[in-house]
Formats: sequence, structure tokens, C-alpha cells
Amino acid sequence: MLESSATDDSAQDRFIGPLPREGSVGCSNDYVSQSYSYSSVLSKSETGYVGLVNQAMTCYLNSLLQTLFMTPEFRNALYKWEFEESEEDPVTSIPYQLQRLFVLLQTSKKRAIETTDVTRSFGWDSSEAWQQHDVQELCRVMFDALEQKWKQTEQADLINQLYQGKLKDYVRCLECGYEGWRIDTYLDIPLVIRPYGSSQAFASVEEALHAFIQPEILDGPNQYFCERCKKKCDARKGLRFLHFPYLLTLQLKRFDFDYTTMHRIKLNDRMTFPEELDMSVFIDVEDETESCTDSGAENEGSCHSDQMSNDFSNDDGVDEGICLESNSAAERISKAGSEKSSLLYELFSVMVHSGSAAGGHYYACIKSFSDDQWYSFNDQHVSKITQEDIKKTYGGSSGSRGYYSSAFASSTNAYMLIYRLKDPTRNAKFLEANEYPEHIKQLVQKERELEEQEKRQREIERNTCKIKLFCMHPTKQIMMENKLEVHKDRTLKEAVEIAYKLMDLEEAVPLDCCRLVKYDEFHDYLERSYEGEEDTPMGLLLGGVKSTYMFDLLLETRRPDQIFQCYKPGEVMVKVHVVDLKTESVAPPISVRAYLNQTVSEFKQLISKATNLPAETMRVVLERCYNDLRLLNVSSKTLKAEGFFRSNKVFIESSESLDRHVAYTDSHLWKLLDRHANTIRLYVSLPEQSPGPQFRRTVYQKSSGDSGNLDEACERVKAAVGNMKSVEAILEESTEKLKSLSLQQQQQEGDNGDSSKSTEASDFENIESPLNEIDSSASAENRELENQIQISDPENLQSEERSDSDVNNDRSTSSVDSDILSSSHSSDTLCNVDNAPLPLANGLDSHSITSSRRSKANQGKKETWDTAEEDSGTDSEYDESGKSRGEAQYMYFKAEPHAADEGSGEGQKWLMVHVDKRITLSAFKQHLEPFVGVPSSHFKVFRVYASNQEFESVRLNETLSSFSDDNKITIRLGRALKKGEYRVKVYQLLVNEPEPCKFLLDAVFAKGMTVRQSKEELLPQLREQCGLDLTIDRFRLRKKTWKNPGTVFLDYHIYEEDISISSNWEVFLEILDGAEKMKSMSQLAVLSKRWRPSEMKLDSFQEVVLESSSVEELKEKLSEISGIPLENIEFAKGRGTFPCDISILEIHQDLDWNPKVSTLNVWPLYICDDGAVIFYRDKSEELMELTDEQRNELMKKESSRLQKTGHRVTYSPRKEKALKIYLDGAPNKDLTQD
Repeated sequence: MLESSATDDSAQDRFIGPLPREGSVGCSNDYVSQSYSYSSVLSKSETGYVGLVNQAMTCYLNSLLQTLFMTPEFRNALYKWEFEESEEDPVTSIPYQLQRLFVLLQTSKKRAIETTDVTRSFGWDSSEAWQQHDVQELCRVMFDALEQKWKQTEQADLINQLYQGKLKDYVRCLECGYEGWRIDTYLDIPLVIRPYGSSQAFASVEEALHAFIQPEILDGPNQYFCERCKKKCDARKGLRFLHFPYLLTLQLKRFDFDYTTMHRIKLNDRMTFPEELDMSVFIDVEDETESCTDSGAENEGSCHSDQMSNDFSNDDGVDEGICLESNSAAERISKAGSEKSSLLYELFSVMVHSGSAAGGHYYACIKSFSDDQWYSFNDQHVSKITQEDIKKTYGGSSGSRGYYSSAFASSTNAYMLIYRLKDPTRNAKFLEANEYPEHIKQLVQKERELEEQEKRQREIERNTCKIKLFCMHPTKQIMMENKLEVHKDRTLKEAVEIAYKLMDLEEAVPLDCCRLVKYDEFHDYLERSYEGEEDTPMGLLLGGVKSTYMFDLLLETRRPDQIFQCYKPGEVMVKVHVVDLKTESVAPPISVRAYLNQTVSEFKQLISKATNLPAETMRVVLERCYNDLRLLNVSSKTLKAEGFFRSNKVFIESSESLDRHVAYTDSHLWKLLDRHANTIRLYVSLPEQSPGPQFRRTVYQKSSGDSGNLDEACERVKAAVGNMKSVEAILEESTEKLKSLSLQQQQQEGDNGDSSKSTEASDFENIESPLNEIDSSASAENRELENQIQISDPENLQSEERSDSDVNNDRSTSSVDSDILSSSHSSDTLCNVDNAPLPLANGLDSHSITSSRRSKANQGKKETWDTAEEDSGTDSEYDESGKSRGEAQYMYFKAEPHAADEGSGEGQKWLMVHVDKRITLSAFKQHLEPFVGVPSSHFKVFRVYASNQEFESVRLNETLSSFSDDNKITIRLGRALKKGEYRVKVYQLLVNEPEPCKFLLDAVFAKGMTVRQSKEELLPQLREQCGLDLTIDRFRLRKKTWKNPGTVFLDYHIYEEDISISSNWEVFLEILDGAEKMKSMSQLAVLSKRWRPSEMKLDSFQEVVLESSSVEELKEKLSEISGIPLENIEFAKGRGTFPCDISILEIHQDLDWNPKVSTLNVWPLYICDDGAVIFYRDKSEELMELTDEQRNELMKKESSRLQKTGHRVTYSPRKEKALKIYLDGAPNKDLTQD
């Protein structure tokens, strides 16, 4: 029996529909418990009924399943069916999964259960849960599936017995009385809410039923051809009910189509429905007996199956009515009369829809036949409701709305009604537990056991502590991470065993050499150890079972000859690095535990014991945060006052050198620690090409006059390969003296200087060879490069093109940028360009143009897109006079050969570089010159990211501060950009090719250059690299946005003045068929394509150049090129990205033809720039009529064509996915269906 609530809810306000959020106005306790808890979700509703979990948008399914479950006749029949596991897979058996669901709904102790097993038996995947369907559609599809599954079983005719009715579809001639008819069956009766063309809805279900059977007169052009009269006559056409089912389903057709807006709409009009519905008034006994008369009768108005009109006969056999199991007509009339008198139905299910035609929510109001109480089944929530709540589902705006606001009240209304015939001889009650068939009893037992097992597992989960676990592997020396799951009652000793196996340490260290300690991974801090608590439960140690912990655990290991250190709560951990000023080395850390209330003096004594260094001469430096090195020189201060926290890092030095008497910031110790803190390790991949001896002499001979030193340096580098050192050793070596110049960025403006000293040798005239000057204090095998660079010529220096910090911004332009950047079309194509200034058509070099442009901008005090040059991507290390902006500083740089990792390319040379990250990119490149073998202006630096994408680093003034340890850098040969230059990717525009966008080459455009000058620069490159032998007037350049062609650049346009240019810019190159028609910016170039509907064909693109944005001019030009009379021209704008491909089966009706506008630059066209696509046609040309075969053939061809080009653009609303149930448990992939 169902549990009933002891509380009388009749006096309380009850609400039905979607649940309000907690705390909402009008929230009833029937719906939301104010004290929400995990257990309340699992516990059964006080009503005794179990809800169904909404998978995503399966509320329509839940409503129907609950209705079927609450139908005694359906549930009992389903229970009687027995599943044969040997014949079918239980996973795909729909009746079996429904049985399981009904058993769980009846016996489960949960508040709600899942429906995933049922939907899986339908053959649905997870995506189906996100498709909302019509509950009436689901009802039909599910009943069809059940009928298929129940064939040749006792339940084969169950659906028909319960839900099927019969009606006659007839046409009667008004002249001779002849009637043609057929018998149809139905599972539900669709009732119109509002008659077609009327603004007034039917007031009640009874009115709608009368309208359903109301005949219509066929007259005028709709006359009916009478077989007896042998002519078209006026006739009466209508429907008559012959038989009503035991369970009567009425669908209120609230969804309609508005032909004025061409959208689906929902009709929210009020329509009442009675609790008891008398259907006897809708059935005609005379007609019913007449339908059962002998088919051979010749009486007027009789029905002849053999004379039935083809217009109404779709079935092979004709059902002539209901057989009432009586031979005589009198008996049949008597039987029919008694049936008519007993057609009283009672309402027991109302399926409600809340929302609009675009979407909404379904729930069910169902009356229990056990206690005649109404309940709201709203997904996982079940609550009692009253008859008044049912009346709220009539629709309209009258009456109290309860929970819903006025906006939603009218959209919440009944959509499907189910009545049951009141017949004591047939009305069934639910089977009692002792009446269940044996297989159902076994299923109940099985589901109970599974639920109990799930409950136990859930209980275990609720009592399991889950916490992050770390462990430094004793042999691999890598920090491992995992999640430790341990029951709260397990002891610490047992938890250590679990962690030991979890971290797979069996072969690395014995179990008794491991322990768990409290750990803070963020600060790398050991909070405390658990001595003497081996038998304490983990729940107690960790402070209970929690979803998250504010700390972690570390599985600490030791060697057998060591003992574990005791970590007490309140201690702080200090990593102590000993500094040796003589060798300029920093030792690996020693861990020391201290207290925050200790003084600096006491702390020194503590360190003295740990390091055996004298405390009297000890200097202690605390690194509080990045590069914040603080000397602790007040002995009485506490560690807390000095800024110590959980985990700390200090450097100590205890020598008696004079350095301790020097001001701290001027001391050797500070400089050494400052360098140590800023040194990073980078891996540099060198290009495979090696420079010839001629280049070596050119670059370095002037530096020293002794070319032998270069070979000596190379030998030193080679010797280091076999002597690879550990990380600690490298850090110690990083304290060796090595100083190199860095140029500090300063904001200075100066007069334009003479830039004529532009020869290759002059760049290196004042560079001392980094291989000649060697610090005498350095050891012979550990010599390092010392540079002091003074550069006066700016011509061969890179200017910035792209900063690593701009990577994300650059990628935001389009989704293809990353593909282009990482494609094979790299900028290596420029690797052999001369080191001379970029020659321009007017005889100027790029630097002088940039300088003059800049001075113009400064004179006018006008800030353009790129006037703030230091921030825009065109700043330089040098001002116009060629003088360095910064003063000399010494920066650390050390490089040695590195063995490449596997898979990084055979024969590829690598360097491991230790460098001060405050060094500028300019100085860093100059340090790399002897290893690359070419000047810094002839190679490019690419930063390699985790995804192996490479981005060029080009901001010479920027430091390496964005780099971190073990970052990778790739060096590529190729001329670097000069001041005011940008790298540009050039693509060829091929408007009539399947792939209209083809990459050609990388080029360099300069700020201040005209378009014609850039075209002259491109000519030799196009000839050499692309095999395109063009003249300057045979092609144009135009804007490229993704794959769309845009503004045509005119020859006199100047980059940065008329055309905005940026790093990694892209342009289209378009080869012209004839002379350039575009002469001014007032003109507009559009691409036109003719559509020929009579041939189902599209012509090629033709460019049309307009002098204005006039629609009339466009039509004139289209008429001129096509020969179509001006008055017959119709055009439409293409949709999507170029070339705006569209199926020829859709173009004639899908595009917005002949928009009512006079200019092109207004809605809905918005054609304001070159490159727009225009389709046009002759409106007098008729569309070709296609046969089904031709249409299918065209559809295949078009689908194939559009898939290849990747331009499938359909401008239509999202198509609804048909609801299907797959009887074999999985959908067949039918490629022909959408």
C-alpha cells in the first residue's frame, strides 16, 4: 500500500508546475524543504510515490511514464508479461526495462529514480536527452514499439484493447443520398483549440468534440464526384464516432502555425474540461447499426465498400463497423443502446505544458485510483494537489495563478487529457504484492538487493576521506601526485600502507621507511608529523570527512640509515642555501625548522648548528618574494616581524671577507644572489645550415684580427658536450664571472641622424669578439663569454613585430590564424635576403620613409593608430641618430651544447643557455651570434609553446622576463625585420576556383610604403618563388578578412596612413583579366554570379564596379553584362563567408530576392565595402520542374560539392529531430535522412 501523509493539506495553498527556487515567494512546503540535505534527496516523498529524474529535457517522457504507471490496467498487463533472457538482450528490451522502472517506482525508497535504462532500450544516446519532443508524439511512437515487441504474446493486442477507438470518415451526396465511407482507428482524438481563421477559442472540450464531428459542405470548386450521379455534386463530409476506447486520450492542439509571421505559436486560450465526461452524446446508435448492415443493401444512404470513392480509401480492406456479437438487427440496436448509456468517463491524468512553442516544460497531474487523491508528478518531485489546482490548467488569464507570475500563468495549460471508462466490471485495481507473478516477485527482490547494495556503497562513500597525496620518489626524484581514498575508521598505519601501494614504492623503499605527514603543497610546507598516532583513525586526524581539505598529505620516505625528523605544529620550514663568495656558488638547500617567535640571533645559532658555520660572521638574506632579497641585520627582531611565513628561503654567508662591511646593495653577495635569482635555463635549437668560412672572416676578423680564436672557442664548446652537469652544478657554475651588455629601454626623442653607415662590416665594427676576452679568474675548463657591445648602426637590427604577450590577442582575429602560423608556409622564404636596406621604388630606404612619416606625425601632434611607437610593434633599441638609448650593464650569459631529446630531429643542434632574464632580446640575439654563425639581423627567434606552436619574438626592447626555466627556443635563418616593417602573408584570390584562397609567400611591407612600391617588391619574389611572371598593372592587392576579399588597395595608398597594418597581416593578391577599373575610393567592387533557374545552374563570378551605392546602377550593370532586360533583374546578397556557396536546390527560394531598398548600404544588405557577393536572375525565367529521380541526383551532387568546399551555409531555423525508438537498441545511420 502507498504511504499516505498524516497532515491535512487541504487548507494550504498548493501549486503545480516547475518548482520555484528556495526562498521564492509562494513556495510551498510540498515542493521544497527549507532544510535541504543530501539525505532528503535520497528519501522517499511523503506522498509515498517516487519521482523520475530529468536527464536534461526528458520531462515529456517522465510525464507519460508516470501516467502509464498510474494506469492499473496497463501496469497489471505489463507485469504479466515475462521476459525471456535467452531470446533477447535485457538492455534493448523495452517491456523489460519498463517493468524494472515500474517495480522501482513501486518499491524504491529513493525520492526519484533514473530513466537512463529505459531510454537506452529505446536506442537513444546521451544527445537525445537534450532533445525536447511532444508528449503525444512520444505516446504514439512508444505504443508502436511496444506492439512490435509484444507480437505473438498475450499482450499483442493490449494497446488496441485499452486505447483504440473507431470512427467513420464519410462523404454523402446531397442530390442522390449516396454515401462513400471508410472506417478508421485512432489512439487519441486531436481537438482544435481555435477554429481556423477565428480569433475565438472553444470554451470547453465538449464544444471542441462537437466541432470535431460537425460535417462540412463540399460545394463550388470543392464539389464531390458522385459515383451514382456520375457528376460533381454538393456533398456533406464528416466524421462519426463508432466506438470509444476504454482509455480515452484527448490531445488539445495548442501548437499552431501563424502564417502571418511564419512561426509556430502556442495557443494559451482557456478551455475547460470536466472531471466526468459523457461521450454518449457523440455517438449515433442509428449510424452505428447502419454501418453494420449488410454491404449488399441497396437502400438510399447505405454504405457500399465496393463502391467507396478512391479519395477516401487507403486501406486494402474496409472495416464496415463494430461487430456487437449479435445476429439480429434488434439485438444489435439494443446492445448499442446499452453501450451508449454507459459511455461515462472519469478524468485521471492531465499532462500540462508550461512555456511556448519554442520550448517549455511538461509535468503530469494524476489521480490515484487507490485513494482518489490528485498528485503532481513534476520530474523528481511528487506532491498532493486539489481539484482547484486542476482548474488552473484550463489556460487563459483568469483565476489565481499561484506560483507563476502573470507572464507564465497563461502559458501553463493542459495539453493531453486521459479519461477512463467508468465500468465496474472492467475497472481494475493494482495488483497486490501477493498477487504478483513469480517473475515479478523475483525482479522485486533483485531490485531491492541492488538498491541496498547501492545504499551501502553510498554509505561507504560518505565515510571515505578523499585527500590529495604527494610523494617525492626516492630514486626518480620527481614529485608524484595522486588521490588518497581511505575510510574514516582506518588507522594512520593502514593509511600509510594504502598510500605506499598507491604510489608504487614497493621496489624503491621498504614500508617501514615511509610515513604520512601533513603538507601544504602550495607553499611546499611540511605542517606537522604524526608521531605516536599510528593507531588513530584517519577521520580524527583529518578533522572528519570533507569534500575538500585545506591541506594535503605527503608520503615521506627515508633511507634505512636515517631517522625521521619531528615536525611540530607552529613551526615554519626554512630552506637554507649556503653561498660561497670565493667560488661564487650557491649550494643546494638544507631544510631547517624554526619558530616565528625566534629572534634573528637565535635563528643564526640554529643555522650554525645545522651547517657548522660560525654565527658571529653570518649574514642571512631572506628571499621574501621574487627578487626581494632582504638582509636580516637586526638581531633582536623576530622571524615573524621579518616576514617569515610557512615556507621560507634564505641564503647565508659566513666568510670573514671585507665584503660584509660594504653596503649590502653594493656587496658582492647581493650581486651574486641577484644574478642567481634572475638566471633561467633555456634550450635553443640551432638551424641546420652552417655558415661558410667567408662569413666567419667577415663577421669576426675586425673584432680581433685573429681568426684562430674562433676555432679555439668552438673547440671549447665541443669539449663541454661530454661533461654534462646536473642542475645543481649548473646553478653553482652560474656564479662565475660573466658580464655582458644589455641595452636599457629609455623613452627618448632625437633628431633624425645620418643613417648612411649601412654596410655589413659596420654593424660589427665596435663589437669585441666574445671569444677573445676571457676572465682570468675563471677556470680553464669553465670559461664563459664576456661581451661589452657598443652598436651605432640601427639598420640591421630587428624592430618589434610580435610580442609573446600578444599571442592571445593575435589569435582572436580568426580561427585559422593558428593554422596559418604553424603551417609549412613559414617565413623561411626570406632567409637569403640581402642585409642591405629595403630598396623602394622611389629610391628611398624604409628607414628614411619611417623617419619622415614619424616627424610628420609629431609635427601635427596627431595620434594615429600606431603613433605610440614604443607600444605598437615598431619600437627600436636605437633612436634615429643611431645612438644607443641605454647605458651599458653586464648581464649573465652562458651557453653549452646540449644532447637533444628523442624525437626532436636527427642532426639538430641544441644549446643549453643559462641567461639573466633581464637581458633584452637584442642583447640575447647578439650573444647567440657565434653559435648561429650569422649576424643577429639575419636570424629570427621563435618561442616554442607546450602545443609545439611557435611564435616569433620580435620586440628587441623587451626582456626575457616572460620566459621561465626549460622553455624552448627555435632559431631560424632569415632576415629579421627593421624598424617600421611588418611581415605579411600574401594569398592569391581565385574567385572561380573550388579553393579560392591559396597561400603564395611571406613578404615584408614597410610603414610609409605605397601599395605600388609593395607590388614592385613582390614582382621578383612572385617570379622566383611562385612561378608567376606578372607586370605591375596585371594584379591588385586587397584586404583579406578570414577568407573574405575586402577593400581593393589603390596604387597610391600608403600603409599606416591610408591602410592600417599590423603584425602577421594577411592580404589577397588578385590577378586581373584586363586593366584595373578601380580608380578611387568612392567606387564599389562587387562580385556577381548569375542564377539560371530554368537550367538549375550558376554561372561564374564576374566583377561589377559601381560608381555609387545605388541599387538602380547595380541593376543596370547586371543587365549590361547579362543581357537581361532591366525590369526583369532580381538580385540577392550572398550569405556566409566567401564564396557564399548555397545549394542550387535552395537558392531560388531561400535567398532574400529583390530587397525593397534604393541603396546598397542600408538594411538588409549593408554592402559598404568591396568584395560582397551578389546573386542575380531573370524573374521571367521559370524554375525547372524536376522529377524525384533528378532531385535526388542533384541533392547528392550538391551535398558532395558543398562538403568538399566546406561552405555548407543553410539559413534556416534549427530543424527539429524526429522522435524515434529503435527496436534493435541502436539507430541505423541513414545518411539520406536529415
